[in-house]
Amino acid sequence: MNTGAAGESQPAKASAKDRSLPAGLPSGRIDRWLWAVRLAKTRQVAAQACRGGHVRVNDRPVKPATAVRVGDVVKVKLTGTPRIVEVSHVIEKRVGAPVAVRCYVDHTPAPPPEAKAPVPRRDPGAGRPTKRDRRQIDRLRGMR
Repeated sequence: MNTGAAGESQPAKASAKDRSLPAGLPSGRIDRWLWAVRLAKTRQVAAQACRGGHVRVNDRPVKPATAVRVGDVVKVKLTGTPRIVEVSHVIEKRVGAPVAVRCYVDHTPAPPPEAKAPVPRRDPGAGRPTKRDRRQIDRLRGMR
């Protein structure tokens, strides 16, 4: 049953690209911002990273309540990988990933390509490795 007038169509839903960013603030807490833009999984993890010295704003260590503003450069080391991001939009509410990515500019350098060592192979039917063979395999794997 159509309740609208003939010829009128309902507006189409906006796609993810058309959605605007949430209302920005002049400044906000660094722990909330890290959580809101999905650089930290939880706000508690973001606060612990700040207390542990893993977060720097403009090359200064910060506390969880330190204010972050548009244009600040944030260096974060979470999950073992360092990230360098520039704040382009300050938000305090967690948003979806496509919107969160537009709240910062990522300046993280690309990781160096890893050299892959050849995988040692034994000939089919060669039997079990000898003690000498096992020691060579351990050396190749970096165990000894």
